Amino acid sequence: NRSAVAHRIELVSEKPAVWGLRLGLTDVHGISEAESARIEAGRPYASLLDFWERARPRKPVAERLAQVGALDDFGANRRDLLLHLTELHRGGSGAAAHGGQLPLARGRRTAPVGLPDLDDSERLSAELGILGMDASRHLMGDHDAFLRELGVVSARRLRSAAHGQTVLVAGAKAATQTPPIRSGRRVIFTTLDDGTGLVDLAFFDDSHERCAHTVFHSWLLLVRGVVQRRGPRSLSVVGSAAWNLAELAELRASGGLDAVGERLAEPVAAPTGESDGGRRITMPTGYEMNPWADLRPAGDGVPSGRKLWHSSPGSAG
Repeated sequence: NRSAVAHRIELVSEKPAVWGLRLGLTDVHGISEAESARIEAGRPYASLLDFWERARPRKPVAERLAQVGALDDFGANRRDLLLHLTELHRGGSGAAAHGGQLPLARGRRTAPVGLPDLDDSERLSAELGILGMDASRHLMGDHDAFLRELGVVSARRLRSAAHGQTVLVAGAKAATQTPPIRSGRRVIFTTLDDGTGLVDLAFFDDSHERCAHTVFHSWLLLVRGVVQRRGPRSLSVVGSAAWNLAELAELRASGGLDAVGERLAEPVAAPTGESDGGRRITMPTGYEMNPWADLRPAGDGVPSGRKLWHSSPGSAG
């Protein structure tokens, strides 16, 4: 009843003036232009049944809208709404008209069924999978206490870090790129989002054997590196070691902080030298690529949250 096809800015409160971004229907994964336009044109909807009959969404689209909270105002919790949508799909015009096993509404409110509502982690997972973003809260919020224990420097605090300082940074991978470089010594550029800002990381050729697989195959990362400043506004971290933050969080839960400390203190294997068997990739322009830059990791890759981050065609090498 509030979202249109496109995003818009709206006033949340007047005193003090707070403005917010109302997400557009087009952010919902799999929704068609026709469905978005039909939903906007039919507003307002008095009930879930009214929405189903007049907007005529496909069942998967209606379920995704329910999972991310777009149907909350119709009453009942999100898991109840999903069950009602299943009954509407089966019955054509609603369960109440076909056997009455699930009474759909009490007036305008959808009748609760009694199922447990989606918990916070399920809601966050739905947002990432359906909207491609964490709309209600930042996914790194679950790790705040753990990151404080490790002494991780946030993106906001990193702005005041000194050149050459060794730091631990962490976040959700927002972008990964491996552009061609004439020397052939490929650099992996990664950006992490920790909820306070963005951290730009660079992994040079001598760190790839230690870090590349983790960087390419993990979504939540903990990285040790050195702060590099190239001007008042140019700041990045040159990574020397990387860990899957999700795995470390599980280790913290099962073995305690000491177990995590031991994992971080484990010696990192040094590069073993040439292992490419003389393989070379030379572009028509003269650029010499990393020997394995044309290969991709085996399998279908890791879930990416759709629009939350992107990656270049490079591989872990």
